[in-house]
Amino acid sequence: MTVLSPELRHARGAVAALFLTNGALLANLLPRYPEIKAELGLANSTYGLVLAAFPAGAILAGLGAGALIRRFGSAPVAVGGTILTALGLLGAAWSPAAVVLALSLLMAGACDAITDVAQNAHGLRVQREYRRSIINSFHAVWSIGAVLGGSMSALAIALDVPLTVHLGLSGLIFSVVAVIALRFTLPGRDPDTKEPAPGTEDPAGTVSPTRGRTLFLLLALVVIAIGGTLVEDAGNSWASLFLGRDLGAPAALAATGYIALVGSQFIGRLLGDGLVDRFGQRTVARSGGAIIALGMGAALAVPTVPGMIVGFGLAGLGSATLVPAAMQEADDLPGLRHGTGLTVVSWLMRLGFLVSPPVIGLIADASNLRLGLLVVPLAGIAVIALSGVLSPRTPSAAAPAPVQTLGARG
Repeated sequence: MTVLSPELRHARGAVAALFLTNGALLANLLPRYPEIKAELGLANSTYGLVLAAFPAGAILAGLGAGALIRRFGSAPVAVGGTILTALGLLGAAWSPAAVVLALSLLMAGACDAITDVAQNAHGLRVQREYRRSIINSFHAVWSIGAVLGGSMSALAIALDVPLTVHLGLSGLIFSVVAVIALRFTLPGRDPDTKEPAPGTEDPAGTVSPTRGRTLFLLLALVVIAIGGTLVEDAGNSWASLFLGRDLGAPAALAATGYIALVGSQFIGRLLGDGLVDRFGQRTVARSGGAIIALGMGAALAVPTVPGMIVGFGLAGLGSATLVPAAMQEADDLPGLRHGTGLTVVSWLMRLGFLVSPPVIGLIADASNLRLGLLVVPLAGIAVIALSGVLSPRTPSAAAPAPVQTLGARG
């Protein structure tokens, strides 16, 4: 029987708190995007370009995450990034023009990218101590944070709370939560405990992975992660707008499209670790891709308010384990420095967030938003095609758990 120390359990709770704050911060802003769009008088194409500033900032700063983690440790970097993200989002609330809004989102996106890599790195560090899959549970808590943030935003809209007051309070609350969580994370810098994968070690004991194969695997994992982010971005940027403007749903009801996506994503991630332990990453990802393609495809074929809410929900369910799976597999790739694979996947997957808003916006202006949202089922098909690069084995089959885990403190 595996015995876990109190310190290790506390560390898991602390990482969960960091994921909660990360999910809640941006979600407080997302349902209020249509309000900002209307106040600034933005066309669909301009609106899409402004929203692209968030992932653009992430891409500009994302590659620095690995170096920061190796220098300062993953937990302090995650907490610092959380506070700066909150400040960037508050700046977006005060923006009087599209340019200022874009610059604020650029800063928030840059800090969010660093936070994302750091909290996942620390979560994977805790998972290695647990010796079983728990990374999906952290992303499930992220989804709880997103639902919490989206619900807070919907309530603020219903109560007519000014955007600046709303985001100021939410940023303060979740920054304090992150600072408190830091005390309970694993101490010190992250150790590089990566072991070579089977078949990559020569008789002399030196690692000699095939660079071409490693590059191919890394790029395939990036595409899988982008598939997950495309689904998330559809809910982030367009669900409220499509339900409200195109299908005529009231503002409070239109916000439920995004809430349905992240709520279903939470359920999928809550179940994800058990499914991965039993069936392996490959089978779970293929099933998820099929759910995305069929669920959202059917909803777009006959768009109604209830049908689209269900469609966004199924898309969220199918995408639940895609980003965690890609990150875990990348972090375990042989021949790369600690944090490098995770950083590259996290960095490049944000291309989905960068490209998706302007592309969908341009398609919406040229034709309609319904056609633009077809990127969601197409992302599901891409995941099905590339999921073969994921491990078919369960974690327990790949690495037997020890009798006792003592934790990292002491």
